Amino acid sequence: MAQAQDKVLLVYSGGLDTSVCIPLMRQEYGYKEVVTVTVDVGQPQADIDQAAEKAKILGTEHYTVDAKEEFTKEYCWAAVRANGDYQGYPMSTSIARPIIAAKAAEMGKKLGVKAFAHGCTGKGNDQFRIEFGIRSQMPEAIIHAPVRERNMTRSWEIEYAKKNNVPIQQSLEKIWSIDENLWGRSIEGGRLEEPDFAPPEEIFQWTKSVEKANDKATEISVQFKDGVPVSINGKAQTPAQLVLTMNKLAGDNGVGRIDIMEDRMMGLKVRENYECPGATVFLKAHKALENLVLTRDEIRFKAIVDQEWSKLAYEGLWWDPFKTDLEAFINATQTRVHGEVLMKLYKGTCTVVGRKSHWALYSEDLASFDSTTFDQRESTGAVKNFGMQPRMFYSLLEKNRKNL
Repeated sequence: MAQAQDKVLLVYSGGLDTSVCIPLMRQEYGYKEVVTVTVDVGQPQADIDQAAEKAKILGTEHYTVDAKEEFTKEYCWAAVRANGDYQGYPMSTSIARPIIAAKAAEMGKKLGVKAFAHGCTGKGNDQFRIEFGIRSQMPEAIIHAPVRERNMTRSWEIEYAKKNNVPIQQSLEKIWSIDENLWGRSIEGGRLEEPDFAPPEEIFQWTKSVEKANDKATEISVQFKDGVPVSINGKAQTPAQLVLTMNKLAGDNGVGRIDIMEDRMMGLKVRENYECPGATVFLKAHKALENLVLTRDEIRFKAIVDQEWSKLAYEGLWWDPFKTDLEAFINATQTRVHGEVLMKLYKGTCTVVGRKSHWALYSEDLASFDSTTFDQRESTGAVKNFGMQPRMFYSLLEKNRKNL
């Protein structure tokens, strides 16, 4: 049996980048044994099975870790509470990387392996997320990043894979790189990197085009407790099942396609295509409910906290104490985010059409134009004195101009 230092644990997706790492670990890095670990956070079962089959073909010791429910409950729901958003889209890939790294480190400890490898490039965000995650759980870890360390191109990887009999799906003509989990799909690579290239319909799997979306609007209700969804249309499901259900409902109505120019951590602007139907609906519904039950100042300050939380989540800093501090405030506000939100899904749009909660800071009697409970006459003094200082400023400005 090989010693621990003769083994390396590869965080394995089954894609091109991680697949070429297997022969590289043996040929260029000198490891006798390669252990591959695939963490299931909701990618297609076919991809999970394919990764296991590839690992077998390439002669690794392979493990699959089912983390779907944990990912949804501890990561996706945390993103809902914090209205997790980066530059206008729901984060999916970024919030999956910490749990993947944590499960890899957990497997490394179990097997007594201290050397790790991943397929991240030197241009992307995942190198930061994966390596921070592993080192947070296992400070003594040795981590290799062959694609980054050898400055490899996608074209070189494809040719290397062919020479080493590594089964791959990409070609030089069709080079889409797809990352998928329960919370969303990201599609990049090839001509999709061009800002002015219209993405072909073939890249989308979860969402129908506006032309092919349902001709009749779908009306749904989402029930929340402690700031997270607990049921759809009154039907309770596990967290992962709720996301899958909403992905289907929203996707059939063309909701959740996002084409964006994104600023990566390295400062590079890149073009990204996302599909996040369920996340789009849940986040919009959650914010609508918060606007009903939280105070004006809570909403104002929470927007700042949410933005800071989202930055940390985007960078993969899941175990940063600052994130824990932010969540102390976020979670305190969510104890009142109970209720129901009514939504209409139609031809790529997601519209809030109603919301209700027993924590609603709303009084029909006070707000109605036909009610006299709120004595309008009492507003006279407040209105008269409103904006006093800026009015004084402009009065002084006019006076001082005349004196010049």
